[in-house]
Amino acid sequence: MKHKKRNYLRISILLFLLLGFLFLHFYVPRFITEIKNPLIESFKRKQPPQTKDSFQNTSLQGKEFQITSFDDTTISCYLTYSNLPVTKGTIILLHGIRSRKEHFVALSQHLSLLGYNAVAVDLRAHGQSGGTHCTFGVKEKKDISKLVDYLVEKEKITTPIGVWGQSLGGAIGLQALGNDKRIAFGIIESTFTDFETITHDYFQFHLGFNFKPLTHYLVHRAGKIADFNPEEAKPIAYCEKITQPILLVHGNQDQRIHIQYAKENYAAIPSSQKEFLEINQANHLNVWKVGGKIYFDKVMAFIEKN
Repeated sequence: MKHKKRNYLRISILLFLLLGFLFLHFYVPRFITEIKNPLIESFKRKQPPQTKDSFQNTSLQGKEFQITSFDDTTISCYLTYSNLPVTKGTIILLHGIRSRKEHFVALSQHLSLLGYNAVAVDLRAHGQSGGTHCTFGVKEKKDISKLVDYLVEKEKITTPIGVWGQSLGGAIGLQALGNDKRIAFGIIESTFTDFETITHDYFQFHLGFNFKPLTHYLVHRAGKIADFNPEEAKPIAYCEKITQPILLVHGNQDQRIHIQYAKENYAAIPSSQKEFLEINQANHLNVWKVGGKIYFDKVMAFIEKN
């Protein structure tokens, strides 16, 4: 009888270990890149109204449109036109991870009233855009180039086109600036140097521990599942190619993405027209709130100058 119990125990332990490995190998990596993961979605707060309603409830002229990217993924955008007779420029707005373009309704209105077109984008796998996985800039920078194609060819935009990105959007913005010189300037807020490093940090931040060999394994498994090379998701490598005017912004109390990463990105940029703005007492999520009007005035002064 005892022998049978020991056999059952051994078999149970082996099954538990096997199931644990299968879960780690096939499912856990999806938490890193799969934006609309059903398990994660079940824990999320209720989202704001759909983009069409949010943007079209404003009195400003604009339109919703979609582009088809290089790999046939549909990217959803909303273009708010300048409210002044003369358009000064066009600014592409890139949100953070698991957000979407409604985040920029108020900013789009603000930019429009100051004479700028604003293009709020649902990054791939986010909002109304197609795709399942985020690739942390590897594919997204190409999406932005396709968007620039559309703005130049279909909207006949000849004024400067810039990017304004936050967190993930900032990482994509850096890669887009280094990849496509048609993008004339950038405002980059609260972003990281490379995908794997920030994944290690996020494991520590959210779980309270980080076992580097396991995280490394999960990152590369996630890359295989999402069909991209994690080694290519390195904003700092694209910083070395940025010669356009650029403003980097970071809160000095950011516990999710340390300000040191912004400083490393800044140091790697060869542009002679680069600025760094440290927001005192701001964390990862409240740069705009803490910075307030003084911050937005500084950003607009940078945009006007460049």
